[in-house]
Amino acid sequence: MTTTTAGPFANVGVQGTTLVVDLVSDTDIEHVNLVKPNGSLFGTRDVAQGASRVSFDVGTTYTPGEYELVAVTGDQTVGTTTRTLRPDLQIIEMGIGRNQPEKMWNGSKQEIADEAYVVVRNGGSGPVSVTQLLFLGMAPYPSGENGTGYADDPDISGIYDPQSDSEASKVTFGPGEQKTLYSSRSPFAFVPGSGTTCTDSVQQGTFTVSLETDPDASSTSKMYDIRYSAAEKFNNCTLTIGGE
Repeated sequence: MTTTTAGPFANVGVQGTTLVVDLVSDTDIEHVNLVKPNGSLFGTRDVAQGASRVSFDVGTTYTPGEYELVAVTGDQTVGTTTRTLRPDLQIIEMGIGRNQPEKMWNGSKQEIADEAYVVVRNGGSGPVSVTQLLFLGMAPYPSGENGTGYADDPDISGIYDPQSDSEASKVTFGPGEQKTLYSSRSPFAFVPGSGTTCTDSVQQGTFTVSLETDPDASSTSKMYDIRYSAAEKFNNCTLTIGGE
């Protein structure tokens, strides 16, 4: 996502977690300051002779808001421009492995059956990291105290990384990026004494998919309807997710 500007600044964009500043060629600038929304200095980058680009690694722990770029030569301000850094995570869709195995990673039927996929997009102008993937409410084996219980443990993400075959600590989204997250803690497993299991009657309710994020330790969530068919055994009913 790139913004075209004027003065000594040609373009300002975000690539991943890096703010990239392109300068007009042959502009006499000694350094560029990046100023936070509260007016304090985020950082300074010297402009080497002949260079036309500087960058700032903003990461995902920055404060969302409007940042100001100030081009300076000596003690003179040559020009300024602003760039808003604000993520906007959106949950696009989700589903269960046993119902939609084609949407899961290339694992065995048993491995993916109790897991979920969640398609997430960052429609904002700043980078963001998802640090936890939570399933709360009437999911069979939720992330709260009546299930796996990791919702209150920030060291557990609940996100599976197929490439490393392990739990990811976080997943980072640059502006405009869309990725699929996979659960790692079997939120749709039937576990006696925990969450919700099958009964001889139809059950209906709701659960919430929640994404805990940096920056700002904020969260994004979306509620889904869920239906459990009637079944004779605790673990052999059919689950239907609204919109799946």
